[in-house]
Amino acid sequence: MRTNLLTVNEFEAAARIIRVGGLVGIPTETVYGLGANGLNPLAVDRIFQAKGRPQDNPLILHIPDPSWLERYCQDIPKSAWQLAKRFWPGPLTMILRRKSIVPDVVTAGLDTVGMRCPAHSVCRAVIQAAGVPVAAPSGNLSGKPSPTTARHMLDDMDGRINAILDGGDCQVGVESTIIDLTCRPPRLLRPGGVPLEELQAVLGEVEVDPAVVRPLDEGEKPRAPGMKYRHYAPKAPVTVVRGDPLRSAQYILDHITASYWEGVICFNEFAHWFEDHPVEQLGGSLDRFEHARRLFRALRAMDENGVKHIWAQCPDTDGMGLAVVNRLNKASGFHIVDA
Repeated sequence: MRTNLLTVNEFEAAARIIRVGGLVGIPTETVYGLGANGLNPLAVDRIFQAKGRPQDNPLILHIPDPSWLERYCQDIPKSAWQLAKRFWPGPLTMILRRKSIVPDVVTAGLDTVGMRCPAHSVCRAVIQAAGVPVAAPSGNLSGKPSPTTARHMLDDMDGRINAILDGGDCQVGVESTIIDLTCRPPRLLRPGGVPLEELQAVLGEVEVDPAVVRPLDEGEKPRAPGMKYRHYAPKAPVTVVRGDPLRSAQYILDHITASYWEGVICFNEFAHWFEDHPVEQLGGSLDRFEHARRLFRALRAMDENGVKHIWAQCPDTDGMGLAVVNRLNKASGFHIVDA
């Protein structure tokens, strides 16, 4: 299968492919997604085949506006409408009770489904033109860093899917926040483009699922994408160094070898410390939104450089920092040291 690269003006062609059961890479504000007709079990199954994704890892349904929620969900709480009014279109996924119209393959057999209305206007236009909800995990091979450009996705998916719609660089850079509204208090299952503090401003108390900061235990069933398996990982092993930026940079400098094949992902202020190594800059040490936007691009660049080991500075967990920390922890297999 040859993978065609489509322009934004060809969004209707992308919608047609989805309608008839094909696979299309679609841009969102978070990362590029691998989209299929979310009501067609055979089409959804092709997502798992193309990505090499475990079948017990649930998918998210993408819709063009909040009015579609009632088509696929039941027992929708008032809090869902409050969140939709505040954050949709945007990088927020809500876990709700599903209706039987949603195939089991989408939800990994759970009685709940993740719903999102993305902010990228081209993505919403594709969904609207397709006339069906679009199941769309990140458009990478399972376990690899998520794609934030069409080229990243083509690197992983060329020959595996029908087309990729090039909508430019993703502006958020990490996946959507996932909040479970089927429990009390609501539970944060995955940090992402909407910070925890902003959810708390709308909902009040929000419980943070333990899987945000540690691996799932043996036998635990994931309730949302990204909870169970090693995710976002480049080919080389990653060591995450957390703590005060100056201390973490000094720790890396003290422990890195002279080998060119050790790479460093660091805050801009410290890039010159590692000039003899491949370096990718995350942005200024306090710019959490920039860290999120650059993280997956930095991990993929390390793959392109062919490094054998990666050191990564880690921000604190305020605001968007929690999403960056979560992705780095999973990319490293929770190989974390404190400076």
